[in-house]
Parts: sequence; structure tokens; C-alpha cells
Amino acid sequence: MTKTVIASALGECVHVAGVSNFLRLAEAAGWRTIFLGPAVSIEAVLAAAQREKADLVGVSYRLTPENGERLLGQFAEAASDLHASGVRFAFGGTPPVAEKAARLNFFEKIFDGSESPEQVLAYLKDQPGAERGAVIFPQQAIDRIAWRDPYPILRHHFGLPTMQATIEGIHKIAEAEALDLISLGTDQDAQENFFHPEHQDPRRKGAGGVPVRSAEDFRALYAASRFGNFPMLRAYSGTDDFIEYAELLTGTIHNAWCAIPLFWFNQMDGRGPWDLEGSIREHQRVMNWYGVRHIPVELNEPHHWGMRDSSDVVYVVAGFLAAYNAREYGVKDYITQMMFNSPPGTSDAMDLAKMLALLELIQPMESKDFHIWRQTRIGLLSHPLDQDAARGHLAASTYLQMALKPHIYHIVGHTEAHHAATAEDVIEASKIARRAINNAIGAPDMTSAPAVQQRKEILVRQSLALLSSIQDIAKPDVHDPWADAGTLARAVTLGLMDAPQLLNNKFGKGQARTRIIQGASVSVDKNGNPIDEHTRLSILL
Repeated sequence: MTKTVIASALGECVHVAGVSNFLRLAEAAGWRTIFLGPAVSIEAVLAAAQREKADLVGVSYRLTPENGERLLGQFAEAASDLHASGVRFAFGGTPPVAEKAARLNFFEKIFDGSESPEQVLAYLKDQPGAERGAVIFPQQAIDRIAWRDPYPILRHHFGLPTMQATIEGIHKIAEAEALDLISLGTDQDAQENFFHPEHQDPRRKGAGGVPVRSAEDFRALYAASRFGNFPMLRAYSGTDDFIEYAELLTGTIHNAWCAIPLFWFNQMDGRGPWDLEGSIREHQRVMNWYGVRHIPVELNEPHHWGMRDSSDVVYVVAGFLAAYNAREYGVKDYITQMMFNSPPGTSDAMDLAKMLALLELIQPMESKDFHIWRQTRIGLLSHPLDQDAARGHLAASTYLQMALKPHIYHIVGHTEAHHAATAEDVIEASKIARRAINNAIGAPDMTSAPAVQQRKEILVRQSLALLSSIQDIAKPDVHDPWADAGTLARAVTLGLMDAPQLLNNKFGKGQARTRIIQGASVSVDKNGNPIDEHTRLSILL
């Protein structure tokens, strides 16, 4: 049964922005909302509560504390019968007035403006995490997503060159309640040589992240997160000894979800010891390992092509193949990662079109056994070096991405182009992103713009052409080319899946030519003229 909340500014107070925001959040939480307006008398509020059979009455007062104290005392006395009958009352105002309201011991909940939208929403959903400092926060990714709805859960990459600095930083981030999930950034030896200390190079210890060298190190990082809003942890799946590493992460940091590519983190990009086909097979095994255990899986795949200046078509197809393999290898909850601003120079409209094309291709895969969760993020290479400009970019890109209604928002902090984020940087970036997300809730639908929809349809058609060509190169005995490691590897070595920056690569062809034209990354011929995917494939094959 739908509950009803009425709210207003009380007495002579005319400030209603907070009241409006409260009711907007209540509507998002499923309440029937009634706004009574500014400067409403005690009698009018109580009459409306009785007339509308209100379950919750919210009042606000933002003027002089002494006047507010007298008015709220009168209100509490007049509303005592409704209070006794079970009607709930909440108050919102400035901290001095909120302090006066608290002394009355009448209001169920008092807001002084310091609360995050998520905390207000948690209260309206009657969730235990509504109180700051509560320890009851969902520790499974899908549960956390439901708990935060309609807001996405927030994550940020974090890992400093020493264990001690990283432990202290995680503690600060947790206490600040800045994130729902901390993505541990581990150094290269931790990802590649964790189980082979004889191959580790002391000279590169801490290069690129925290130098985790034992299970006890991982447990220490996890222990540092057991404060504040108890953020979940996750880490990349490594580049070797994949199953052993999966067991390690699950047993120490309770890995919130698996993060692994399909084509990458091997000899092709210099980040691992496996050849291309072998690494694809290993990645498929890891997907299955997590899928059997009902742990979500994210394939951080398509943006690796975009960062190497691939066409939008190759980006979309990479995203499709990632989702397809996840489903075929037993994943139940799949996280599709969509990196905006990649390659740099893509426009907002064309970014939206690209992501919509990907979603249109993968959404038919959804079923009761395969759920897709949307994750968006800023382009890794897109932040300007100037920190003030980067803050603006973070806010603007975050706002744009909310058009896709992501379940997970991966914050790429404004310091990315300058230095690895400190705990203070992460907390600041979280505040910027939260404000942009809050502003974007209820914004006009940017995805319906004609230019966006037209480009989306073009990308869907051309992506299907590339996917068909990948099927055509499969050997006769291959039952499912899109999930066959050998066929997928051949798609790269033959140049179907290609990007300009793969030139002189041991596996990739690097013969693709692309340009940013009207905000989209498109294939071009040797003269720089745009060509569609059918033409590119006919020239190639």
C-alpha cells in the first residue's frame, strides 16, 4: 500500500528548496507526496495531515532559532493526538534550529542539511543505514545496488605505493563514507607474480599501485575498510594463476565482483605472460569460476579498444562479445562497463549513441538467469592536467552519464592526469560526483535526441555486420564462434577487431584507420574519407 507524506515550510518561513528536495526523494522511494507550500500555519498542516491520511508529516523552518523553538513547541503540542495515533513527524532546518527541534523529543527524524541524499533516501525507505555510523550496510554488490536505488553505487580506484599509506587512506575513505566500493589498485608484480616471488623485481615495488605480497596484506586492506559505511572491496583478477588469484581475493577481501578483460592483459598489451588465445581461454575459465559462485563479473573490455583509437563499431562489438562470453560461461550477474570520452575527442551525443547501441545489442540476452548491470565512467585519458578544469570535466561528464541510469558509477578522480589519487582526492571527487548525480536525477532525457538515435541505429547495423564476419572466419568444427577462443583470437590477428595503436603488435594488425568526425570515431580509407563497416570488411577480407 502506498504511503503518503505531506511537507511544508512552517509559520512565517518561506524557504522551501529543502522541502522540495525531500519530497522528490520521497517520490523516488515510492511515497505519495503532497507539497503544502511556504509559510503554512500549524492549523493548515494538521488539517492536511488528517484530510490526506498522512503517514509522515515533514515541516521545515530556517529562520531565527529562538522563533523556531517557540513555533515548533506549539506545533508539537497541537500535533500530539496525531503523533499518538501513529503519524510520523520529521523536521528539516539549519543546524541551530535543528538543535532546538531535537530538544523537544517529538520528531522521529531531524535533518540539519549535512545529510547526503542517500541518507535521506535510506530514511524514507526505512533502511537501517539511514543513521550515520550504522554498521548495517549491504556487503553484496547486487544488494548494495538495490539499497542505493535510484542512485548508483560509487566506486573509485585507490592504491598508493606503500601498504601503510594505502591502509591509512582506505580508513579515511571509509570514515568519510565517500564510496560504496574501493577498487584496489595493486602494482604489476601483485597482479602478475603474486605466486612467483622469484620473478618479482624489488626495483619496481609499488609502481602503479599498492605492493600486496601476501594474503595477510589483503586482509589488512580489508580490515581498514571496516569503518564508516563499510565499503566493499574488489581487485583486478591478475594476469596469471587466475583461479588461484580468484580464490585469494574471495577469501581475503571478499571480492565484490570479478574484473577481467576478454582480449587484454597478456602479451598483446604487455601486461601478462599469456599469448592472445591462451589468455582468452583463461579469462573464460575465470568467468565460469565466479559465475558458479554467483559472484558478479565485470569485463573491463571495450574501452581498451577505444583507448587505442578504435572505431565506435569495434568498441560496441567488443562490449557485445564481452557480455556474450560472460553469459555463455555461466555468469549470472554481468556488469557492463561503458567508458565515456574514449577515444578523446568524442562528443557527448556520440558517446551516448555508442553506449545505447551497445545496450540495445546486449539487452536481449537478459533472462532470469542472466542479469545486466550498467556501469559508466569517465575516459581514463580525458581529464585535463589543470585541476580546476578537471573538476569541471568530472562534474559535466558525470551529469551526462546519468542519462543511462547506471547502477554503478566509477569515479575517475580529477587528479588522474597529474598523480595517483590520495584519500583526500578520492573524498573530494566523490563530493563532486555526488552533487552532479543528485542534479541529474530527474533531468531531461538526453538519449532521445534525434542525432543520438540516428547514430545509434547506424552503429547497431554496422556492429551486426562485424559480428557476422567474425562468425564467418570460424573453423568448420566450431559450434559457437563468438564464444570460441580460437575464433576470437583470429578476429584480432586478421584485423576484424583492430585499432590504429596496435600497429607493429605481435598479435594485432594495427592497419585500421580512424578519425573523429562530427564527434564520432569512424573508420576511414587511406585518403581519410569515412567508410562504413561493410566497406572496411570487404577491403580487409
